[in-house]
Amino acid sequence: MTDTNGYDWHLLEEAARQPVRVDTDEELARLCQYWRTLPMVALDTEFQRVDTFYPIAGLIQLADDRRCYLIDPLAISDFAPLAALFTDESVLKVLHACSEDLELFLHCLGVLPQPLFDTQVAGAYVGWGFTMGLQRMLEHALGVQMGKAETTSDWLQRPLTQQQELYAALDVAYLPAVCRQQQQELEQRGMSAWLAEEMAALLDNAVDRDPEGWSYYLRFSQMAAVPPHKMAALRDLTAWREQVCRARDVPRNRVLRNQQLLEIINRWPRNLEELARVPDLKRRVVREDGQAMLDVLQKAVLELAQRPVEPIPKPLHVIWNKRLKRLKAIARQRAEQLDIAPEVLLRKRDLEALVRSREEAGEYRLPEGLQGWRREVVGERLLAQLNQFEQ
Repeated sequence: MTDTNGYDWHLLEEAARQPVRVDTDEELARLCQYWRTLPMVALDTEFQRVDTFYPIAGLIQLADDRRCYLIDPLAISDFAPLAALFTDESVLKVLHACSEDLELFLHCLGVLPQPLFDTQVAGAYVGWGFTMGLQRMLEHALGVQMGKAETTSDWLQRPLTQQQELYAALDVAYLPAVCRQQQQELEQRGMSAWLAEEMAALLDNAVDRDPEGWSYYLRFSQMAAVPPHKMAALRDLTAWREQVCRARDVPRNRVLRNQQLLEIINRWPRNLEELARVPDLKRRVVREDGQAMLDVLQKAVLELAQRPVEPIPKPLHVIWNKRLKRLKAIARQRAEQLDIAPEVLLRKRDLEALVRSREEAGEYRLPEGLQGWRREVVGERLLAQLNQFEQ
């Protein structure tokens, strides 16, 4: 368990009223040297993502053993010291519901904070509830009530208001104390290694392994039965959209909404006039990108033999409706015995991967998500039940 002596949330709460603004490279470098001598820091971010594909960092908050800091990414030009802190294995990084923060860090800094401790995930392991929000968690763990008045603030404006700065600083002021409490409970339950395994998986999943979007089409399960040429076009058109949006740094809906994309595949327009008839497709999009989209459709057909498309998995047979309920009941019973959130023990994607494993392997095999500690706790029970179904 992390040595957190000196992380007094009462003192950090008071310090949040006068947070330290970090807006020069020199100050950031100096502080990072100190932070790397500590066992733990708490982190959070504020960002804007309205008209862009990638998040725009407005603020990075950090709490150490004595102060709360507001790092201004609009003023800092050298983030190397912060990146070095993030990759320093001797310093635990504590965040709450960190998925969006990880995406921002990876995009802006090129690194992820590790080792990682997510208090929302840990809360599910110690029986506090699944995906508990920070407000409710602070009230549960510390008896603190915190408002969310600045949730929709403009974090790119300068100067920030006093209310914005207080709100941002308080978001990290309490996390060390929550982490300490959760670490103690995890240790008592013998689940510390379980959470460490979960954190490693969380970091691994944060890395974008499909930046060009070639597997994005697999999300459209409603298209599982379309002919091969249309599925290939779906693959290529979603990949084209992904690459265009990233290159232009605009949201996907700015170029092509999902429903419009599916309409194009189903209607299969042969020219710009037919493409313009797709409902709600803006004339600007047809004018600027229409020909490129038509070219994607034609190329998908011409190259289908050379570039075969992996089919989208079809929905499970209706026979699985009752079977899935039985499998979920097994996991729910084990979760109740362990006093952890059922969603942590058996995730939907892992259950489906387990059920579909027989199609590829000829027998049921536990997917990666049901290996590790989950294999012993619930995985073997699920395999036994699946094999009973086949008898």
